Amino acid sequence: MAIPDYQTVMLPLLSVMGDGQERLLKDCVILLTEQFKLSPDEQRQLLPGGGQPTFHNRVGWARTYLKKAGLLESPKRSFVKISACLY
Repeated sequence: MAIPDYQTVMLPLLSVMGDGQERLLKDCVILLTEQFKLSPDEQRQLLPGGGQPTFHNRVGWARTYLKKAGLLESPKRSFVKISACLY
């Protein structure tokens, strides 16, 4: 399976956060990696500029756009939680 784009990650991320728990973004990445059944090679793939894993970047962009839509909140740095309006 190819690494999904951020638009594809948005709904699964929202589903993961649907229980109302506050989570570290890296924990969300781990849960979504399992959900998308990414291979170890796909998990290690870096962005063309290097440095950041591609899938982690995609989850980050999904979080950004869900926050802009008012569906997710960041109660503190590196944490994410579903907005009160959805919970």
